Amino acid sequence: MKLLIVSSAPFIFKDNKCYAYSPYVKELVIWEKYADEIIFCCPTWKNENGLLIDEIPFKFSKHYKLIDFNLNSFSNIIKSIFSSILNTLIIFKAMYHADHIHLRCPGNIGLLGSFVQVFFPNKIKSAKYAGNWDSKSKQPWTYKLQRKILSNTFFTKNIKVLVYGDWENQSKNIKPFFTATYSESEKEIVEKSNIDLRTEFIFVGSLVEGKNPLYAIKLVQKLIENGKNAVLNLYGNGIEKASLEKYIRENELDNFVFLQGNQNYETLKNAYKKSHFAILPSKSEGWPKAIAEGMFWGCVPIATKVSCIPFMLDFGARGILLEMNIEKDISRLLKILEHKSIFDIKSMLSAQWSQKYTTDLFESEIEKILKH
Repeated sequence: MKLLIVSSAPFIFKDNKCYAYSPYVKELVIWEKYADEIIFCCPTWKNENGLLIDEIPFKFSKHYKLIDFNLNSFSNIIKSIFSSILNTLIIFKAMYHADHIHLRCPGNIGLLGSFVQVFFPNKIKSAKYAGNWDSKSKQPWTYKLQRKILSNTFFTKNIKVLVYGDWENQSKNIKPFFTATYSESEKEIVEKSNIDLRTEFIFVGSLVEGKNPLYAIKLVQKLIENGKNAVLNLYGNGIEKASLEKYIRENELDNFVFLQGNQNYETLKNAYKKSHFAILPSKSEGWPKAIAEGMFWGCVPIATKVSCIPFMLDFGARGILLEMNIEKDISRLLKILEHKSIFDIKSMLSAQWSQKYTTDLFESEIEKILKH
C-alpha cells in the first residue's frame, strides 16, 4: 500500500538529511510502519525558523514539493493564486499515484487537498483535523470550509476524518480521535507533595498571545496575594517572552514564576510529575497536548472551554474550566486548595482518564485506519 501524506508541515533538509516538526515526526514513524511505501506532498523550508525539529528516521520514496503560502490577508490571497494553482496540480498528481490518501488539516495545503480529493471518490482516504472541530467557535473561513468539505458525504467519500472531541450531529465521515505522548509501560501512580506547603503549577506551550501565558502568571500572583505558597514554571519560548520577563520583574515575582524555555522529553516529564496543576488559558486548541500530558501524571488541569477541553475535563469534574474572570477563577482554585480531598479526587480522575490514551492505543487505532 502506497501511503500519501498531504500536509502544510514543512520539511527542512540539512546535510542530506530530512527534518520536520518533532511531534509530527514521532507520529509519522507510526504511520510509516503500516505502509509498504510512503510519499509526501508538502512545502520545504530553508531553515527551521524556531521550529522544534527532529530527523525523519525512515526513507520515503518520493517528495512532491509544494510552494508554501498563506491566506491570512487579501494581498496574500492575490499573491497566492499562482502558487495555489501550481500546488493543486502537484497534489492531483500525487493523489493519482497513491493508494491511501492522508490529509493533515486544517491549513492552506489541507484546504487544497480537501478540494482535490473530491476527484478520487474510490480511493481510501483519511484526514487528521488537528484544530478545533467546534462549528460554533470563531475560526478563519478557510478552516470552516475544510470542515464542511470533509464532513460532506456527497463530496467526500471513502474517508475517516479524525477529530478531537465527540460532537453531536456529525456525518458518518467523522471519527472522534485523540493523540498520545506516553506508552503503557510508562504508566505509574505519582505521589504528589503536600499541596498545603507549596503548590506547584506548570504551563507548557509557546509564549504567544494565543496561549495566554500572562493569565497563568496572574492566577498564581493572585494566589500569592491570598497568602498561598505557589510557584509557576513556564516551559516554552515565543515572542511574548520579553514582556513576561518585564511583568515578572515589575511585580516582584522572581521567586515564584520561572521561565524555563524549551526543554526535552524527560525534563518535561519530571516537571509534570512534581506539579500539582497544569494551566493552559489558551484561546484556541485542537487536542491540547500539554493538558493531556499533565493529567497523565496526576496534574489537575486548569484550562479554557475551547475545542475538546470540556470533554477532557468532564465538564469540570476532572479539573477547572476557566471563565477568564480572575476573581471567579481564583475563587474556585482556592476552594480546591482549601479542601485537599477535592484535589486528590480530581488528580486521580485526571490520571485515570489520560492514561487510557497511550501511544500503544494510538498505534493500534492508526493500524485500523490504514487497514480499512
